[in-house]
Amino acid sequence: MTDAAWTAFDAAAEQHGQARILDQFAADPDRLSRMTVEAAGLWLDLSKQSWTREAFEVCLELARASGVEPARARLFGGEAVNDTEGRAVLHPALRAAVGSDFRALGEPVSAEVDQVRRAMAQYATAVREGHETGATGKPFKAIVHVGIGGSDLGPRLIWDALRPLDPAIDIRFVANIDPRDMAEALTGLEPETTLVIVVSKTFTTQETLANAELAMAWLAAALPEDGRDKHFIGVTASPERAQAFGCGRTFAFRDWVGGRYSLWSAVSLSCVVGLGPEVFGRLLDGARAMDEHFQSAPLAANAPVLMAMAQVWNVDGMKRRARTVAPYAHGLRRLPAFLQQLEMESNGKRVRRDGSPATRGTCPVVFGEPGTNGQHAFFQQIHQGPEVVPAEFVVVRRTDGEMVEAPLWANALAQGQALMQGKTTEAARAELSGMGPAEADRLAAHKTFTGNRPSTTILLDALTPEAVGALIALYEHKTFVEGVIWDINSFDQWGVELGKVLAKAILKDVEAGEPSKDLDPSTAALLSRLLG
Repeated sequence: MTDAAWTAFDAAAEQHGQARILDQFAADPDRLSRMTVEAAGLWLDLSKQSWTREAFEVCLELARASGVEPARARLFGGEAVNDTEGRAVLHPALRAAVGSDFRALGEPVSAEVDQVRRAMAQYATAVREGHETGATGKPFKAIVHVGIGGSDLGPRLIWDALRPLDPAIDIRFVANIDPRDMAEALTGLEPETTLVIVVSKTFTTQETLANAELAMAWLAAALPEDGRDKHFIGVTASPERAQAFGCGRTFAFRDWVGGRYSLWSAVSLSCVVGLGPEVFGRLLDGARAMDEHFQSAPLAANAPVLMAMAQVWNVDGMKRRARTVAPYAHGLRRLPAFLQQLEMESNGKRVRRDGSPATRGTCPVVFGEPGTNGQHAFFQQIHQGPEVVPAEFVVVRRTDGEMVEAPLWANALAQGQALMQGKTTEAARAELSGMGPAEADRLAAHKTFTGNRPSTTILLDALTPEAVGALIALYEHKTFVEGVIWDINSFDQWGVELGKVLAKAILKDVEAGEPSKDLDPSTAALLSRLLG
């Protein structure tokens, strides 16, 4: 059944791959209504994707044949969808309504989720109201959030998107093992009023522990030992390690929470404190609304499914190996970086679930910048470069209270229109009518845009907690659907492990003062140069 669906998919790509997007609106009068969908407060327009109506239907059939619907049931049912590690993947349980009954491999987990959520809210409220104080009795005014990867990118995205312009509690994030990162974060802070929150699933992550030791030394140099541990909080699935490290209090999450899917958990404790439990609860509400849409909407009107199938069409049908994401909102400036981990760490795989080589393309390279910034940088390539790079525009109608951001809208809409429409050589030559024919011909080639380049636009009414939650959950489920289509495990990340192991071996060589005989000539020479 899946083979037949892929055969039909390939045939559609061969037959319809060169169709002009702009022509499809006339050929299919219902195109706009068919390829737009409203979900959890978001409005998605996929009508500028490069599929015809026939190709669109073939993509939906591929989703059905690949088992997206039963796979979705296994995900929400707490089955071991992460089959290389034997784990359930239950980030939806983290934003479920209080009193839900999610189970991980049959074990009830919702009561524990509710308990941790209450503890986070109580602690955050105590810090915000000044009842939870530091070693000298002063209230906390700043948080240094120490983490990396999923322990950093999600909370950082949330804080950037939702923080007030003048927050009562300043939050600074440290991820880079370069000491400069920590030095910049600590500059201007007072140890007496600074809370350090260390986030590490295993509490063995080398970069995070190195930065945690720097923060602990900074606190120890200025604070009495009695009460110092009140400044040091651990968020981890290994609370005993966090306590041994010196954390005065820990907040837990379980191993069925993947790092890049963990922002809904205690991993975002810093944001719960900085934004307040009510705001964080609204973020969870938005994500839960997208969960409900993903579970209930038919495939033809299911936002994550349509987003995923557009990417599969571009990657496998059109052989397009990169995608750009351009948020037209300053608060979403970290969205491309977040998606790089979410999508590329999830689906950047070379083998299928059974261990056989992947015969199809999997995750493309994901990159991006805030929209108007990108227009003055890499947009030149996506408009006129030889490679077609699908684009995603995330547009917010109101980004600062009641302010109308028409210049942002105009730029975002114009970019999608220009990518699709292009400019013919004849039109370019007409603009140069005052020049001699030879010079006009020469310059017209430079001013020609081939067009027919696909894009998706996602509209948010405002940058509310609900909209941000729904947007992130949309991308999570999109990533999951793609993994199902490609028959890969979206929830392990073995590709990051080898470098970690080799880094530990090289550190031993650094301690020894010379390269070991096991190193290859290039790495040995580079290490010798650095040892100097």
